Amino acid sequence: KWFWIVFFRSWNIGVFICLKCCGVHRSLGTHISKVLSVTLDEWSNEQIDAMSEVGGNSAANAIYEAYIPEGFSKPDPDAGIEERKRFIRSKYELQEFMKSSLRISTGKSSPSFKSIFSSKFMDSFRIRPTNDEDGMVEFIGLLKVTVVKGTNLAIRDMMTSDPYVVLTLGQQTIQTAVIPSNLNPVWDEDLMLSVPNNYGPLKLEVYDHDMFSADDIMGEAHIDIQPLISAAMAYGDPEMFGNMQIGKWLKSDDNALIEDSIINIIDGKVKQDVQLKLQNVECGELHLEVEWLPLDQ
Repeated sequence: KWFWIVFFRSWNIGVFICLKCCGVHRSLGTHISKVLSVTLDEWSNEQIDAMSEVGGNSAANAIYEAYIPEGFSKPDPDAGIEERKRFIRSKYELQEFMKSSLRISTGKSSPSFKSIFSSKFMDSFRIRPTNDEDGMVEFIGLLKVTVVKGTNLAIRDMMTSDPYVVLTLGQQTIQTAVIPSNLNPVWDEDLMLSVPNNYGPLKLEVYDHDMFSADDIMGEAHIDIQPLISAAMAYGDPEMFGNMQIGKWLKSDDNALIEDSIINIIDGKVKQDVQLKLQNVECGELHLEVEWLPLDQ
């Protein structure tokens, strides 16, 4: 059997599954895994092409089974249904074996999955609408957001905080690692988000991680990504140009910028340096670098 996974509000991945695992995938719901039979179901050319471009189970498992913890083994061919269900749910729905920076949550109850496959396969990204009606979401590119550091962040514990950053774009949410007991954390962590055709601002939130209670908010801000995308599209292939400034997001009373945010072509890449004063909090600043990646890159 083959199956075609349409990840709810996120990336599409195609892999092979056996008949025994097929039932578990179906039980997860079509918002997570849509199962198709090679012989009984009708396949579109797009689905067939996407399956071939993924690279098979080995390529997919390199992402989704990158960090299987000790004591958590893959089910063998004779494994029972409960063992299979536990592993498959941990792998695809909870994303427990992925690198933390690649995990993406796209809703309160529905997971999504981020992968690193061929650029051709990126053209087949699709998202099912929240009302479960048939439809497609067209992506126009990717944002690579480097969360560089925070400065003078708010105290939420005894004299300190355990901060992490959450980024939200449309239905996608992704977060950095938690840095314990640090009001001036340095993450230098890359996060990737796909940009839909009808994109809005990139929302940024900083939280204090708590073990025994709800995480406390440590400020928020919004990043207008329209100047970056417009500048990038206006210049086309950035590798044709030398290092130069191509745009600017201006500081104003309506945004959280500390200073004007310059958009540059640097070594053939379109990048924007962003320094923000966190809003709705007593103190705190955040430094990020945003890079635009077209789908054909």
